[in-house]
Amino acid sequence: MPHSSPIRVQVVIAGGGPVGTMAAYRLAERGIDVVVLESAAVCLEDMRASTLHPPSLEMLDELGLLPDLLRQGLKAPEYQYRNRQTGATIELDMTEIGDVTPYPFRLQCEQFKLTRLIADKLAGHRHGRIVFSRRVVHFDQDTDGVTVTAETPVGLETYRADYLIAADGANSVIRKWLNVDFSGFTYPEKFLTLSTAYPIDQHIPGLAHVAYVADANEWCVMLRVLDFWRILVPATDDADDAFLTGDAKKTSVLNGLVDGHGADVVTNHRTIYRVHQRVANQYAHGRVVLAGDAAHLNNPLGGFGMNSGLHDAWNLTDKLTSILLDGDEAAPLLAHYDRQRRTVMNEFVQTQTIQNKANMEASGENQRALHQANLEAIAADPERRHVYMQTQAMISSRRREAEIL
Repeated sequence: MPHSSPIRVQVVIAGGGPVGTMAAYRLAERGIDVVVLESAAVCLEDMRASTLHPPSLEMLDELGLLPDLLRQGLKAPEYQYRNRQTGATIELDMTEIGDVTPYPFRLQCEQFKLTRLIADKLAGHRHGRIVFSRRVVHFDQDTDGVTVTAETPVGLETYRADYLIAADGANSVIRKWLNVDFSGFTYPEKFLTLSTAYPIDQHIPGLAHVAYVADANEWCVMLRVLDFWRILVPATDDADDAFLTGDAKKTSVLNGLVDGHGADVVTNHRTIYRVHQRVANQYAHGRVVLAGDAAHLNNPLGGFGMNSGLHDAWNLTDKLTSILLDGDEAAPLLAHYDRQRRTVMNEFVQTQTIQNKANMEASGENQRALHQANLEAIAADPERRHVYMQTQAMISSRRREAEIL
């Protein structure tokens, strides 16, 4: 049976990933009572997202979280586009956009480090907490609030809140219960991520901490975090998962990066996942609001996924603060959140990530030449370079969000 008397909070957040925990911490710091319900028993060591863009760093700085993260991550002011076939390399230096952000670099830091940092901050917080092994299984909303039921290892708990934030990921049960159209598509290929402490940069002179390697046959992305190199490659849909995570595939991928010595490389993680391009047709549903992967999904080229979710959390917590602390009318504010974040997602993130992937895998000789020529023209023109780096750093999308009334 559910808890005999519902636990009263102002906001319940389903999902204890980076989006849910950041939203919780910001609300709690503002004096709003919030609880995060996380289905896992602990903060998971999720290796997918590892890039934090300048606007996200500015947000984390405002919350007082950035100094700790800087110690756990790696600054990457330069990033490269490499052509495996021609050997051409184009490098962009984000210090050039230091006039529009105090943090002109990417911070390469795995998302679980952010989640664990915030979870520690929430432990013992006067207004916020995260509760593990709590899976949201039901909710009912009415004119006065939302009743949320969570499954525990031994029973059920009931929470009564003013609002429910669904930050429960790509397979969001809350989104499915709301019967929200999650339109878009799933890429036909799988994606394989390998992590290794092997010094790949010793085999590739001048390799930046972030490198996109274009190739019609097998493109790849190489990202350096504090302890590992992470390599992302596509794999055909019919490839067997056991083969993709096996030594033969690992060796094949790495042979092209370490002068044929792929067999010598020890990996720490091998992960397969599907990639989607999808956006919910509505984020705000009365007192239930979608954020992060529950609201939108995109391919990982550019590092926009987690950052977009953090920007959702920032926007939404502003709106909820106005509603819960200032007494402002909820419906227009939440409609504004929906309008701002969905517009940015559709206009920028979806468009840019789809284009990024198309550029990486361009198969025709003319296509590859055009892409290379375009990058070279951007790199050679200070004004275009400045605009391009602001777009890739998500500064432009934040500016666009502020323009949406």
